[in-house]
This record gives sequence, C-alpha cells and structure tokens, in this order.
Amino acid sequence: MSVPTTDLGGWLHDLSPVFFEIGGFAVRWYGLSYLAGFAAAYLLLRFLSKRGATLIPADRVFDAVLTLVVGVVVGGRLGYVLLYDPALLGLVDGFPFWGVLAVNNGGMSSHGGMAGVAIAAWKLSRGFKDESGGVVGRCPALHAMDMCCLMAPAGLFFGRIANFINGELLGKIVATPGQPAPWWAVRYPQEIITESDRLVQTEAQWDEIARVSSRYALPDETWYAGYDRLLSAVQRGDQAAQSAIEPLISARYPTQLMQASLDGLLVGAVVWLIAMKKRTPGVIGSWFLIVYGLGRVPMDFVRLSDAGVAQFGGVTRGQAYSALMVVIGVVVLIWIKRRGGERLSGGWRQSA
Repeated sequence: MSVPTTDLGGWLHDLSPVFFEIGGFAVRWYGLSYLAGFAAAYLLLRFLSKRGATLIPADRVFDAVLTLVVGVVVGGRLGYVLLYDPALLGLVDGFPFWGVLAVNNGGMSSHGGMAGVAIAAWKLSRGFKDESGGVVGRCPALHAMDMCCLMAPAGLFFGRIANFINGELLGKIVATPGQPAPWWAVRYPQEIITESDRLVQTEAQWDEIARVSSRYALPDETWYAGYDRLLSAVQRGDQAAQSAIEPLISARYPTQLMQASLDGLLVGAVVWLIAMKKRTPGVIGSWFLIVYGLGRVPMDFVRLSDAGVAQFGGVTRGQAYSALMVVIGVVVLIWIKRRGGERLSGGWRQSA
C-alpha cells in the first residue's frame, strides 16, 4: 500500500486482487481467503475434538469441514440472491447463463452463509456412516451449531481481509476528492467503477479523470476502458498513476478492516472464551448471533449499502437481518436457560 501523502492524508489503495498469475491463470486473494478459512476450520475442529470439546470424532473432522464448505458457499450465494437481489433468479443472458451462478454479480451474503452453516450443522448432527453401516458422531443439532460458530470467525476474518484487498464493500465518504482526510481513511480507485452512480466528484474532477485515463487507453478504447488500465498501473506501483489519481478519489471508512476486527477477532474472542468451559448446546451459538448482530448494526451506518438494494425505511437490510439475529440469539439463550440439559459443547480448557 502506498504511503500517505503529506497534503491529503489517508492511504491510496494500491493492492491487487491477484496473488499471482501464470499465463492466463490467476490465483486471487478472494479464493485464497476461502481456502484459509476452511483450513482454519479444519485445524480448530480437530483441536476441539482432541480436547474432548466436541462430539464430532477426530477422524471425521475433514468430512465435517467439507459439509461446512458446501453450506457456506451455497448458502452465501443463495442468501445474496434471495435477500438482496431476487432479480438474479431471472437473469439468463451470458455465461454462466443463470444469475444465481454468476458469483461476480453481487457476490456472497454473510447472512446467507450463516443460514447455510445452520443447515450444514443439522446435517452434521445426523452423524457419519462407518464401515459397518452404523452411525458415529451423532449429536444434538445445537451442539453442531456451536462447533460451526467456533470455526466461523476465522472464515469471516479472512473474507473481510480479502474484501479490503479487492477494494469492495466500500465505506462511506469521510473526505471528498482533493480534501484532507484522517490518517486512517482509505482512497479506493475502484470507486469509479463500482460506485459510478454514488460519487461526489465535481465536473472538473470528472474531466481530469477522463483525461488521465485516456493516456492509458488504447487507440480504439474509451477513457472508461482506459481507467481499468490506469487502475492496474496503480496496483503495479506506478508512481505517476498513483500521483495523478489520488487527488481525484474520495477518502472512505476502511469498513472491511473494521468488520474483520468485529466479525473475526471480537466475535471469535467472545465465543472461544465462552467455550473454555462445558456449555449446554446452543449457548455458544446464541452468543455468536448476539455479538455478530450487535457489531453489524452500527457498522452499516458507515458502510455503503449494496447499490440498487432497497432499504427498510431508514434501516438497511443488513441492519434488519442482524437485528433479527440478535433477537433469535436472545430467545434461544432464554429457552436454553429454562430448559436446561447436559453440558456437551466446549470445555477446551479442560482435560480430554
């Protein structure tokens, strides 16, 4: 990332979404974030199994994580389509011919991913078939959910870091183009492409963006196509490109890093502290829902809502879904308290 300028303050985002590229094959940070999340889930669940903190057998941890992978990917994509952009259900033009499969159009939903995790947890609770045709590792569904909630913060953390590297899910503006910004603010050149209908550049600044971009365009390309080449130059560390575009970009909240801290580090710390001792199934998962929801509701005050997605009055859909998560977590926690039951989840600080 480039150093902050003395005059404007803040940071110019110059990170490339591509980790490395060989020929026409590119390995992207976003895909690596999923791999890192699932690898962390495997290691954490194996640790819990060896410590006697879960009923999932150690030799079935890999199978459990594969089930979780399917739940996260399918739930995350379907969640975005159903909760944020149902019109994608009818999109049939171009590859891959069905809007639901076009993950580059809208991406994934964290709330949908959690719904997918819930279904995966139910599947895990049914146990695994052994060589003799019997079933091993059968457990209460809430216990399986607790285990998923102990693994989820790592995936959320890596995912938000990848969002930051990609320059997506931008925060709201804290300083307009050319104006001084706080040291922690970030100027994302990607805003010209991803937020074209929600920008604040003046007419003169747009003219300058077009002029600078035209220098990078091929003879038969528009300045807008040239901007893609300008962005690539910025990500390659081209100082001339960085100096030219920085005064023309808004400074924003680094909401991806803020969410990585909340969704990953804070939520992870809370659920793992709770899981130090044996808990009734559902307690760990309830606290996950509560802490995640309480963190996401205020975050949407500084994060841009998805373009074209209607709000519920003055409340974003993300806030509404997160508030519902808090309510569900509190209700389940009260229900568990009244119902009681054997303590089966957690206890990783205790002897196996």
